[in-house]
Amino acid sequence: MTPGIITPDNFKELPVQAFFTTKSFHGEVGRLGTELHAEAVYLPLQKHTDKIIIIEYDLEPKVADAVVTKGKGLVIGIKVADCVPVLLFDKRKHIAGAVHAGWRGTAEGIVKKTIAVFRDCFHASPADIMIAIGPSIKGCCYAVGTEVVDAVTRETGRGDYFLARGEHQFVDLGAANRQQALSSGIFPENVWMSEDCTHCLPEKYYSYRYAKGVAGRQYGFIMIQ
Repeated sequence: MTPGIITPDNFKELPVQAFFTTKSFHGEVGRLGTELHAEAVYLPLQKHTDKIIIIEYDLEPKVADAVVTKGKGLVIGIKVADCVPVLLFDKRKHIAGAVHAGWRGTAEGIVKKTIAVFRDCFHASPADIMIAIGPSIKGCCYAVGTEVVDAVTRETGRGDYFLARGEHQFVDLGAANRQQALSSGIFPENVWMSEDCTHCLPEKYYSYRYAKGVAGRQYGFIMIQ
């Protein structure tokens, strides 16, 4: 496999290829399909929405920030640079999902809505869903305004993802999405979350905030084998 990838521990024994990339990922997305012996690679047109699309045969890029599929051999993915990449897999029904959760998506409950798609469209049980939350900007670095805190809190409820230091407010979006997943019935032992902060580790990850608006992107990819 191409260097520069992180494979979540809870996905290693599952019938999937699932990983997050770092700066040292030297594979091209187009070449990734060949490397994984995949039929195709699909990335949505991300716009910080709560839109979720189910991919079967139509691979034309559409505006969405989450992708769900049951198709074997199809790599689905999202790209991020501080936002939260989330991968999901139902180990019983073999459904895969990839989610891009920035603060707007988190405030709209995009991970909760993706779990609802698994449940409502595929009759999946949250107890069977494994989740991996990749590297993102953490509460140590993500200072935000009151409007962000209020929006995320309305969807998530209060929790330890919110920090106040002096006059400044900080949100850990990865922890907020974990809390939303647990509130949707996901078992705590089924959730893996990276401890890496993209802003703290600019040598390892692209960070939009660290670079002040000009940054490359990491990816989260998953393919059912």
